[in-house]
Amino acid sequence: MTDTDRPGDDRETARRAAAAHTVAARDLESFLRTLPATPGPEHVAEYATLLSREERARADRQAAVDALGLTVGSIEPG
Repeated sequence: MTDTDRPGDDRETARRAAAAHTVAARDLESFLRTLPATPGPEHVAEYATLLSREERARADRQAAVDALGLTVGSIEPG
């Protein structure tokens, strides 16, 4: 067992959170690739679900990375 495999390792938690965010973003991308030219109410509902999932996964990823001390104030220029 390596030091990155230890239960409770914050780095592993961050990697898993990043992977979950990647999956959620890919699912959202896949949905958008198949979206018809005229979306219906069912598409709006599915989009809302996928977007919510992606935003939760992003927040989880950010919290896990913050726990590692990799907090970034802003990446906006200026």
